[in-house]
Amino acid sequence: MGAKKRPNRRQVLVGGAALALAPGVARAQAARPLKIGILNDMSSVYADYQGVGSVVATQLAVDDFSKTLGVPVEIVSADHQNKPDVGSAIARRWFDSENVDVVMDLPNSAVALAVIAVAQEKNKTAIGSGAGSSVMTGPKCSRNFVHWTYDTYALGTGLGKALTEAGGKSWFFITADYAFGKDLEANCAAAVQAAGGKIVGSVRHPLNTADFSSFVLQAQNSGADTVGLANAGGDLNNCIKQAHEFGLSEKQRLAGLILNITNVPSLGLDVVDGATICTGFYWDANEGTRAFAKRFQAAHPKKMMPNDMHAGMYAATEHLMKAVAQIKGADDGVKVVDTMKAIPTDDPLFGKGIIRVDGRKLHPMYLYKAKTPADSKYDWDYFQLVATIKPEDAFRSLDKGGCPFVKA
Repeated sequence: MGAKKRPNRRQVLVGGAALALAPGVARAQAARPLKIGILNDMSSVYADYQGVGSVVATQLAVDDFSKTLGVPVEIVSADHQNKPDVGSAIARRWFDSENVDVVMDLPNSAVALAVIAVAQEKNKTAIGSGAGSSVMTGPKCSRNFVHWTYDTYALGTGLGKALTEAGGKSWFFITADYAFGKDLEANCAAAVQAAGGKIVGSVRHPLNTADFSSFVLQAQNSGADTVGLANAGGDLNNCIKQAHEFGLSEKQRLAGLILNITNVPSLGLDVVDGATICTGFYWDANEGTRAFAKRFQAAHPKKMMPNDMHAGMYAATEHLMKAVAQIKGADDGVKVVDTMKAIPTDDPLFGKGIIRVDGRKLHPMYLYKAKTPADSKYDWDYFQLVATIKPEDAFRSLDKGGCPFVKA
């Protein structure tokens, strides 16, 4: 399937044609294709933030590297409906009867944790790009898992520290009531307190909430100067819109802890004007990111630009294929992950980096500030760079993670 065609959600076979390659590469191509299962929310609150875009990004990586690496790839995808039991059942079926080697993306940390458990049981590979909770490289770490794009520690710490130092001394949180939201709140709160701020309260809401009025009123009545929004996707958009309708942002600063470029078209720059975000990727950062973004947009059914999690799917797929090319197979999940850790990462979207022993992929993170409508000069021109956070400062240090298989 070419990059300009809409990905088939059920199955795509790529890279299996006969090629005039070196003998070693030809032998690799004779093997069973690497089968990747992309598991995310295709129809609900996170559909635009991962969804079919993650399939598009993965396909672009396959188009770019499958032939040169000699690794034929088959892609399947499914909707986990934000339900851990559904996600784990799909992963189990894929591993047991459909020859899937690797499950990728995994937004919704509760689903991700359930799928990682299945991957570990079956000795298969799981790679998180949409997955967020930092416990996945901490107390819940697995030798079968790589956490690629971001985590709740990087976002919560990066923004919590920056905004507290900029004057946001008291915080109230509106938090999605599942693993991701709770972990994001906890990491941000720790950073706020370390920077001299205080937490005055919090409230939690169910996933896919339509009416945020009671939560917004509690935040308004808290008297906090900063309201941290520890939710994502459509929940974050609805929360921000209703906060503006209630006039909350006139007296209190809104801090969207996982706000990214995909949120902006629905909200408008006038609503996010001045917001600070923390991210590992922005489409307009350099020539490499722009080239990828234009190809992604052309292939995306809604002509969206990629966010950091889409970029993570591209980069992680490239690195996965390098590992599979080296060991000539993907049957042994621990071996695949160990090989990914042994090879330094290097791609046009995140640059050079490493995968740490606990599975945490390390790269710089960036603080961007939303432009005013007047400063935005072209479509999707939403953010400008404020600061770069070095990898060792962006992500939790290994000794503080509590990963059971990492020796002190």
